[in-house]
Amino acid sequence: MREGLFVISRGIGQVMFQNNAFSGILMLSGILYSSWQLALLAIIGNIISTATAWICSYSREDIKNGLYGFNGTLVGIAIGVFIELTWLSMLLLLITSALSTWITYLFSLQHRLSGYTAPFILSVWILLVGCHWIFPSLLLSTTPVGAEPSSDFLRAFCLNIGQVMFQGNSISGLFFLIAIAVNSRINAFYTALGSILPIVVAVLSGMDHAILNAGLIGYNGVLCAIALGDKTIRSGAWCVCSILISILLQWLGMHWGITTLTAPFVISVWITIILKRSPEKTV
Repeated sequence: MREGLFVISRGIGQVMFQNNAFSGILMLSGILYSSWQLALLAIIGNIISTATAWICSYSREDIKNGLYGFNGTLVGIAIGVFIELTWLSMLLLLITSALSTWITYLFSLQHRLSGYTAPFILSVWILLVGCHWIFPSLLLSTTPVGAEPSSDFLRAFCLNIGQVMFQGNSISGLFFLIAIAVNSRINAFYTALGSILPIVVAVLSGMDHAILNAGLIGYNGVLCAIALGDKTIRSGAWCVCSILISILLQWLGMHWGITTLTAPFVISVWITIILKRSPEKTV
């Protein structure tokens, strides 16, 4: 029982690359501060995806480290964000969380590129398309971001972190930052970098204040920075490259009306990793 709770907590922490149960608890507290329903859905998605991996006899070490739980955590939250909560949506949560685990396993069969949150993205895209055609009444209407007269940099900084897990609350974002700092100061540094750089780009490019303030342009950059950052200057440069690509992809996705989720993060990190490896092949 005790180890199971640690596995669940690590699965939440791994959403932001933190293999630390206490970090996971702090992140869950941040979600709970914003919405107890989303916190509960995060736990349910985590449990289902982890249990699926256990039933399928996937790597016990990966299960223990929460690597089969974090995509399910995001699936659970996404259900609460995009779909009306009914018994049918709970069934869809079970199916989609299990699907994220199977996709995670498929990514583990190759070692060239990590799947990151791709299993979550693909699972939720399939869910949303399916609901659009079969259960359109389940889909919640999206509220457009209202116009705002000016930028709120502190709010944007916090929400760039909070929106990694769909949290539009500044306190939730601070909980996430503290959770990361508890486990790794270098990760906390890159979290801040990944949050600040999109703000700078948004201001210099004259981006809409409301999108900036809501954290919608920067949350992918936060994940890019944590994924690629270490103590070297070179890694910092690659982080900046990946963050800039993610900002462009997010802006394009929003312009085209795509529910991007964390796809800009995954794609930009994949592009950056491929670019990093290219010089090695020519040597």
